Amino acid sequence: MNLSVKHLRAFVALAQQRNFTRAAQACHLSQSAFSALIRTLEEQAGARLFERTTRFVELSAEGRRFEEVAERLLADFEDAFADLRDHAERRKGRVAIAALPSIAAGDLPPVLAAFRARYPGIALALHDVLADGCIDLVRRGRVDFALAPAPGQDADLKIEPLVADSFHVICPADHPLASRRSIAPSALAGLPFIHLSRTSSVRQHLDAALHPTRLNGVMEVEHLATVAGLVAAGLGVTVVPSLALFQFQLPNLAIRPLRLESLVRDICLVRLRDRGDSAAASAMLDYVYAHFRKRGGAQDAARPTRPK
Repeated sequence: MNLSVKHLRAFVALAQQRNFTRAAQACHLSQSAFSALIRTLEEQAGARLFERTTRFVELSAEGRRFEEVAERLLADFEDAFADLRDHAERRKGRVAIAALPSIAAGDLPPVLAAFRARYPGIALALHDVLADGCIDLVRRGRVDFALAPAPGQDADLKIEPLVADSFHVICPADHPLASRRSIAPSALAGLPFIHLSRTSSVRQHLDAALHPTRLNGVMEVEHLATVAGLVAAGLGVTVVPSLALFQFQLPNLAIRPLRLESLVRDICLVRLRDRGDSAAASAMLDYVYAHFRKRGGAQDAARPTRPK
């Protein structure tokens, strides 16, 4: 068969109008073009679908059999195409993001709020997981993209550096380190130190940068909020990246830059290399690029631009 939606529309219009002239007008076609569609449809069907006289047009027995199916097919197609247009024009859709917990709690909420205000019909999903979990979700196709450090094995991934995240020392406001403008790594030797979990990208970057020096770890916890509480209670000092500093803006804590140029955590936009972006994901990426471009001057950050 070589039939199109035009043939279905012509059939349904003629079944409803029972008049070639009115049906052709409803389809915005000339009467000759409309008649050609009906003729082709009947030839393809191998049956006469309409009974014609000089006074009326009626459905034949075969036409009545086909009418309900044709109406359903046409309605299904128009619904599907309308849904496709809604997604393409960003009235509908879904965006799933994986992000490090510090980014998911700090930088992303205002981005998501602005996006939701602009595109209320697009559903959002956010997975706040550690670096390995972010990359795993990308590889399994569960998210459109991730905000995380670049993994070691990346042949299947498209990776764009987004922001260079420097590190800071956090100590109680009355600690001797709080009197310094910046702090050298050697000043941390022997001090009680609050570590994040070894599975966190913060811990992995810190251990790699300080190797072979070992810090005097007294506690190891999973969450930045817990680290802040422990340091505020005077149980030790810690080192965290700039993107996590919002968790440590407490009156009894001091924040000082760590003088260690090699300690930088590159946060990247990570996607599957062979997977294109949906219209909804592309719109979200515009918001992410704009956000990090705007905040870039506030820290040691690259100024990301949307790739052409």
